[in-house]
Formats: sequence, C-alpha cells, structure tokens
Amino acid sequence: MKFRALQDNLRKTLTRRITARELTGLKLAKQTGFRQAHISNFLNAKRALSLEGMDKVLAVQKLSVLDLLDADEVNKRASIGPPEDGKFENVVMVSTCDAATVPVITNDMVTDIFKFKKTFIRRLRTNMASQREHWRRFVLLKVTLAESRSMYPRVMAGSTVLIDRHYNSLEPYRAGENNMYAVQREGRCLISYVEQADDYLLLRPHNPVSPLDLMRIKPGKSACDYIVGRICQVGNET
Repeated sequence: MKFRALQDNLRKTLTRRITARELTGLKLAKQTGFRQAHISNFLNAKRALSLEGMDKVLAVQKLSVLDLLDADEVNKRASIGPPEDGKFENVVMVSTCDAATVPVITNDMVTDIFKFKKTFIRRLRTNMASQREHWRRFVLLKVTLAESRSMYPRVMAGSTVLIDRHYNSLEPYRAGENNMYAVQREGRCLISYVEQADDYLLLRPHNPVSPLDLMRIKPGKSACDYIVGRICQVGNET
C-alpha cells in the first residue's frame, strides 16, 4: 500500500471524526502544534503531510498505521492456516493477550485452527462502536478454570468461546437478552455481561455466588475501547 493511500485514509478518518463532532480542525492544530491553515489544507487534499507530521497526527489521535490499512490489504498479507473449502471458514485460536490487543493475527500467534460453516459465520451481525475494520474479525479462546468461575455454568473450564471482534457495542444483539463479552483488562480477556454506569463498566457474572466487578473507564477512553468482542458461541468440552 502506497504512502499516498495511507494519507488519504488518514484524511478520511479525521473527516469522519470531525463530522461526528469528536474533533475540529482547530483542536487538531492545537494538539499537533501545526497552523490551522496547514491542517485545513491537508483535510481538503490541497497538500500532504510529511512523514514526521503524519506520525504526530497519528500519535495525538491515538491511531496507528494499522488503522489506515485497507481491510483487504491486511487480509491478503496475513493469510493464516490451510486453505478454506467452499462451505467452511477457518477461525484461529489465540492466547487471551493476543485476542485482547492484537488487530492482525499472524501465524506465530495461532495455537489451533477450527472450521465453522460459512452459513453460520455470515449471518452474524457486526456492530462496531469504533473503527475495527482492520481487526481480524473472529478468534477463539480456550477458557481457563479461573476465567470460567464467574460465568458458570454457561461457560465452564475448557470451554471454547468464539469472539466477534467487530461487535464492540453495548447494544443488545437480541432484544431482551444480555450480550456476553470478552473484556480487556490489563491486556487479558475477561468473560462477562457488561453494562456502563457513568465512568464505570459493570462486569456482571452469570454465577450468582460471584461478585459484581467494576472497571473504571480512563479519561479519554470509552466503553468500546475495553470491549474485545461479543461472545457469539460457547462450546463446552464433554
């Protein structure tokens, strides 16, 4: 992918944030130390940013180059595992840390590969509360005994959970049902029901004897920054 295309994608990302009233050209100028006219010319495609200038914009907006890559480009360069056949799609199992923090999964991170019917995978709806197009959508986790206690018996030790990382919204997937999520805490995944109350995430257990857990949302962050993805299938060992 060429540098010009990266700049175009950065411009589109900033324009979306300005349209959503999350950002203004003046605010971006103050954050970067550039003149407002310089920022305006970039946003209007009248000039490009230097490599140093682009790095500065990425830093203040908490973006990475991965956020600017086209999803097709990422998938093409991150091919994993054996080829898929016509009816099945490969879904990779990874560590809890990689599931929580790594957008693009590479071969060295994969601990196993499972096949899911494409008819099942394709009917699952996405709901991205933040830009996640470049994240590998589905990953699998093997749940440990410690991770399973709060969600027992819905999730048990040894369960395999399918995570849709393109669903990091708190909106219910089905009316009247609580979504179950993988939530990031200190670089790892917790399995829980999730609600937001002011500046906190409430991690509600399924097991009635387990306590309610609280996570404070840090300044500058939102709830979706902590949501790894929706649990869309649980497979229990027998």
